[in-house]
Amino acid sequence: MKIKSLIPYALLLTMGMVSITGCQKGDLINNPNVAGENSIVPLSLLLNHITATQIRSDEQPWGYSQVANQYVIANYSYYRGNNTYNFGNTSDSYDILKYTLKLEQQATAQLGNQTNKYYALGEFFKAYAGIWLTQRVGDIPFSQAGNATILTPKYDTQHDVYKAALTQLDNANTLLSNLITANPTLGATILDASGDIYGLTYLQWQKVINTYRLRVLISLSKRATDNADLQIPQTFAAIVANPVKYPIMTGNGDNLVYKFNAVNRYPTFSLGLNPYNNFANPGSTYVSISVATQDPRLFVTSTPAPLQVSGGKAIGDFSAYVGSDINQSQAALLTNSNNGVYSFNSFTRYYNNATGATAEPFVFIGYSEMCFNIAEAINRGWVSGASATWYTNGINASLALYGITNGQTLTVTFPISSTEPSVNPKLLKQGDVWGTATANTTQFLANVAYAGDNATGLSQILTQKYISLFNNSGWEAFYNFRRTGLPALVQGGSGIGTPNNLIPRRWQYPASESAYNTANYNAALSSQFGGTDDLTKDTWLTK
Repeated sequence: MKIKSLIPYALLLTMGMVSITGCQKGDLINNPNVAGENSIVPLSLLLNHITATQIRSDEQPWGYSQVANQYVIANYSYYRGNNTYNFGNTSDSYDILKYTLKLEQQATAQLGNQTNKYYALGEFFKAYAGIWLTQRVGDIPFSQAGNATILTPKYDTQHDVYKAALTQLDNANTLLSNLITANPTLGATILDASGDIYGLTYLQWQKVINTYRLRVLISLSKRATDNADLQIPQTFAAIVANPVKYPIMTGNGDNLVYKFNAVNRYPTFSLGLNPYNNFANPGSTYVSISVATQDPRLFVTSTPAPLQVSGGKAIGDFSAYVGSDINQSQAALLTNSNNGVYSFNSFTRYYNNATGATAEPFVFIGYSEMCFNIAEAINRGWVSGASATWYTNGINASLALYGITNGQTLTVTFPISSTEPSVNPKLLKQGDVWGTATANTTQFLANVAYAGDNATGLSQILTQKYISLFNNSGWEAFYNFRRTGLPALVQGGSGIGTPNNLIPRRWQYPASESAYNTANYNAALSSQFGGTDDLTKDTWLTK
C-alpha cells in the first residue's frame, strides 16, 4: 500500500521538475489544445453557441419566469420549487456579449469586412445582451464591456444602453438588407444551417430583428415623450410603414421558435417535473381571464378543478376551471390542491412527450406578440392604422399555435394521480380521457371584440397579449405587467414572499459587480437608488 501510494507522488515530482527545468530554458509555448487569441475559430461554431445558449432555463416553459408570470403556481416546493418573488442577484448576459464580440472579431478577420451575415447577427446579439441585462437592473457596463484593456468598465445609463442597442439593431437590419439586395436569392436561403439552431433564412432573421425592435420600442412607452433623441414613436412608425426597408413578421412561420427534441428535451422532462403535475396548478390570473372571456385555449392548456366536476359540472363548463392563488402559502395551496379545489395543467399535452411534440411551440419572439405591440402603438397614437385588425390578428395567430378551430372537439384527460373519492370518483388513471369540450371561437371573439382606441381597448390588447404569451417568451409577460400594470398580477399576500408582499420592480445586480467593479457599482447605486441595491425601486425604464 505504501509503495503504491508513492508512485503517483514520484510521477508528480518528476513532472514538476521537468516543468521547472523547461521554464528555466525559456521555451514556453502556447497550449496546443487551447485556441489562442489570434486563432481561427469557425464562425458557425460561434453562432451555434450563441443561439443555443440565448434562452436560459428559467425562460423556458415551466421555468421560474412562468411562475413569476403567474401562468403556473407550485403547491409543493420539494418537487416544483417555490412561488416567491425573491429575485436577489440576477445572472448576467456577458457570456452572450463575449461570444458575440468574438463572432464579430472573427467575422472581420476571416471575411475581410464588417458587412457580412455574421457581423450583422453580431449587432443583433450585442443589442440583445445589453437589453437583457439593463431591463433587469438599470444602468450597466455596456460600451466598455468586453474590452480586455478595461477591467472595471464604466456603467452606461439605461437611456444610453437603449440608444446604443437601437442603433445596433438598425445596423443589423441594414447589413442583412444590403446582402439580400445584392443577391435576392439569399432572402429564402438558410443563413447558416450548421450554426443557427433556429434554422432561419436571411429574410426571416431580418424580420426577427425588426420585430424584436418593435418589442424594444414599445417597452420604452413610458419614455416616449421625454426622450426626443431616442425617436421612439417615430422609429416605430417608420418600421411599420416601410416593410420593404424594415420587413417584419407576417405569420407564425416567421416566429423565432426554440425547438425541443430527444436530446434537448421538453422542460417538464429536462427539469425533472414530469411525474409531478400534482404539485402545480394554473395561476388564477391566467385562468380568471380565460374563464371570463370563454377562451377555448383554456381547454387545451388546463383541466377543470376535480372538485367542480365531481360536484356535477361538465368538462366544458368554464365555471369549473379554478386558478391557484399565488398570494397563499404553499401549505394552504397544497391542501386545496389535494382536495381538488384547483385546476391542473394538461398532463397529456405537457407531461407525456419528452420532445414536446404534443405541446405548443415555444415561441421566443413571435408574430402574435408583434400584432399586439402594433395594436398598442396605434392605440397610443404612435402609428396610423386599424388597431382592431392587428389586435384580432394577434388573437387568431395565438389560436392557430394551439391548432384550435371553431366547433372543434377537444379531449380533456385526467391530470393527476389520485384515489381520493371526492376528487376522482371514477378512479381514473392519470392520462385517461375525462371528457370533451367544444371550442367556440366565434363566441370567444365576440366576447373580446375590440372596444376602440381608448383605455378599455388598451387593456384588452395587453390582456390578450398576456394570454398569448402563456409559457412563451420568457419574462416578457412580467415586463409588460411592470410597465403597464396590466393585466394586474396577484400580489399582497404572504405567498409573494417579499418584505412588503409586493412584486419587486427589478433584480439586484450580479454579485460579481460589487466584488470586482466596486467603485462603478457603488456610483451606479448612488445615482439611481439612493445608494442601495433596492428591488422596490423603478429604473429609468419604468419610472
